[in-house]
Amino acid sequence: MTQAAQTVHDERDPERDLVLERVIDVPPERVWRAWTEPEQLRQWFTPAPWSTAAVDLRPGGIFSVVMCNPEGEEVPQGTGCYLEVVPNRRLVWTGALGAGFRPNKRAEGDLLFTAVISMEPHGSGTKYTAYVIHEDAADAQRHAEMGFHDGWGAALDQLMALVRAG
Repeated sequence: MTQAAQTVHDERDPERDLVLERVIDVPPERVWRAWTEPEQLRQWFTPAPWSTAAVDLRPGGIFSVVMCNPEGEEVPQGTGCYLEVVPNRRLVWTGALGAGFRPNKRAEGDLLFTAVISMEPHGSGTKYTAYVIHEDAADAQRHAEMGFHDGWGAALDQLMALVRAG
């Protein structure tokens, strides 16, 4: 896997950014695998019983979300680009770019953001932080109203259940 220089710093703007932070009893290496191995990612990233996601884990590689319901209907959610890949510690991707760092066209109503997922060792577990950067305060507010904290929190709960079971 490729490691990029840190491209996104952690200077947070409370008006434009949303943060989900927890200390979890799962080691960073297991959290990393759940985020980066497609067969695991599909099992926890969207609300059960939906499944999702395809990855090309390298800077410039694709992060694609197509939700699939239990009946097999696919619902495209967006395609992004990895900006930074630091094994067992940090993933950064954005919906503003597609594969190969090519700009994505923004359709009316699209919610584009950059996500920074960090996994810091904390005792035998992990300090997990999902830091989501928005263009403006209105987009951050809309994402919060869509259920960012509940949705991303539920996904993290599903990640932990998957990792503990395996």
